[in-house]
Order: sequence, then structure tokens, then C-alpha cells
Amino acid sequence: MKNNIFQRLDAKKSIRVQILWAVFLSLVLAACFTWLVSSFLGWFRFFKPMFYIPPILFITSFFTSFLFFTRNIMRYMRTLAEGLLRIADGNFHHRVPLSRSDELGTIGKSINHMALQTQQHIERERQAEQSKLELITGLSHDIRTPLTSVVGYLNLIKSEAYQSADEQRQFIHSAYQKTMQLNGLIDDLFEYTRLIDQDVRMTMKEVELRHLLGQIVYEFEPLAVEQGLRVSKQWPAERITVLTDSEKLMRAIDNLLMNALKYSLRPGEIKVRLYAEGEHVCLEIENRGGPITAEAEKRLFERFYKADQSRERNQADSGSGLGLSIAKTIVELHGGQLYLKHNEGQFVFVIILQLVNAK
Repeated sequence: MKNNIFQRLDAKKSIRVQILWAVFLSLVLAACFTWLVSSFLGWFRFFKPMFYIPPILFITSFFTSFLFFTRNIMRYMRTLAEGLLRIADGNFHHRVPLSRSDELGTIGKSINHMALQTQQHIERERQAEQSKLELITGLSHDIRTPLTSVVGYLNLIKSEAYQSADEQRQFIHSAYQKTMQLNGLIDDLFEYTRLIDQDVRMTMKEVELRHLLGQIVYEFEPLAVEQGLRVSKQWPAERITVLTDSEKLMRAIDNLLMNALKYSLRPGEIKVRLYAEGEHVCLEIENRGGPITAEAEKRLFERFYKADQSRERNQADSGSGLGLSIAKTIVELHGGQLYLKHNEGQFVFVIILQLVNAK
């Protein structure tokens, strides 16, 4: 309580105290000046005192003294006003000088904070617009090729430009495959835009991760075996419980498995490992494929980014370039991490999540 009172009486930290001191000193100086002048004029016999001279002298000297004592306050207020005008004109990089520790200094800090917040908001809006533009550009590029193929096959069928019923069925099959590719691209795009929405909802529940992972691998294994890949599983006997949105986490893991399926060398093996490490659980998905450059490794989680497409087993079935970006976004929404360890074609994608029972 006493500290608050002393702080309020500290002239350096309170503009009210400074103004009171200015008024007090101005009154004292005005009174002294008026008395001195009146006394000086009284020495001359020919001077005839006039009743209105002392009040005029007092008022004039008071305001002159008050303006002198408050000149720094007025100068800083003009600085604040000029700063606000520059910020209002769109110069959000401008900052007012913080040379005071009183209420005016607090206002200066508030102005600078406002300018910074506005600048950051505008920058976020600019980045959002740029992201939308890149999203549209990437989507247009990826849709154009399969859509052109679908239209081409349908035109061939419409004009009956096939040689046999088998060739007609091949055209229909190819058009269907391209249509499914388009459908997958649109699904990925919808999922990605839903995840980056600031109002995305996460239905978090405690889940036994071994059971969830076992279900995902069980459904994935026949597809891998069909394409000449073996799936090995390794996880501990004890329960591993995490707080997760099961549907979204399954999508992230499935995307990583499908990525391994697409880029693995045949014949080969996809290894799935799960283990606890301190307060966290680690999920690793490992496969061997064609090596990538350091630049590609850095950009692998960027949306629409595709490493050297010659690595793909079937370039005609090229993905959307959103799978890894979606997986990383989902893991980060869980407060976890997703990163890649790569060494000469050996890829290990690592997911790290917090254990529920971690202290």
C-alpha cells in the first residue's frame, strides 16, 4: 500500500504529480515576480499605481512559467500525435520513442504495441492471401493433367475411336482411374483446408495406441503384400495411452504408410515401430527407396511439394503432394512432432506424442 502511494507521488512516474509541481512552482514564481515588479514600480514617485497591473502580471507570469515547466510534456504529446498520424497513414513500422516512465510513456508503449499487432495482423493476412493463391495455383496444376486425360478418354469413347471392345474397356478403366485420382486430390485438399482452419475442432480422447496402430496396419498389410512389400511390426507389451483425435491420427499414420508404399523399392519391407521414451511415445515408419537431395528433404512437408517423381513406382498415379503436409499438421495439432530421418535412401518418419500418464 505504501509503495503504491510513493509510486503515485514519484514525479518521474506520475504526470499528475508533474503537473501539480508545475502549477505550484508557477504560482510561487508568479507571486514573487508580481511582488518584485510592484515593489520596483512603487519606488518611483511619478508612477501612479493601477489596480489592474498586479493581476495581469500574475496571470502572465503564471502561464509563462507553467508553459516552461510543462514544455517536455507538451513536446512528447506532439511526438505521440505525430506517431499516431504516421501509423494511421499506414506506416506500421513506425515506433514512437519511449523516453518517459510516466503515464505518457505507458501511452507510447501502447501505441507501439498497437502498431506491432496491426503490422503482424496485416502480415498474417498477406501470408493467408499468398497461401490461398499458392493453393489455387497448385490445385489447378494438379487437376489439369488427370482432367485432360479423362476428357480425352471420354472423347475417344464418344467418337467410337476404339478398335475393339477390349480397347473400349481399357479407355473406360483409364478414365475411371484418373477420376479416382481427381477424387483423392479433392479429398486431400478438403482435409488440408479443414485442418488449417483456425476453428478446427479436435475430439480428444484417451486411446490405447497399440490397438489403434494394430488396426491401421492390419488394414494396410494386404495392400502392401499385393505390391511386393512385407510389413514388420514391433511394439511393447505394456499399454501405451495417448490423448488423441483417433480419426485424425489414423489419417496421419495412413498417409505415412501410403507414402512408404508409393516410394519403396520392390521387393522390400516397411517397418512399423512403437515404443515409449520417457514422457513421450515414438512411432517410426521405415522404408527403403530412392535417395533424395538435401533440398528435397527440407521441403518434403511443404504442401504440393513432390520430390523427384522418377522415384514413384507409378507416375500416372501421382499423389496430391498434400499427404505429408496433412500428416504433419495433424501431429502438430496434437502437440506432437513429425520429422524425417534420411540416410542414402533409408527413410524413417518419426511421430512423437505425449503419454497420458507422463508426469
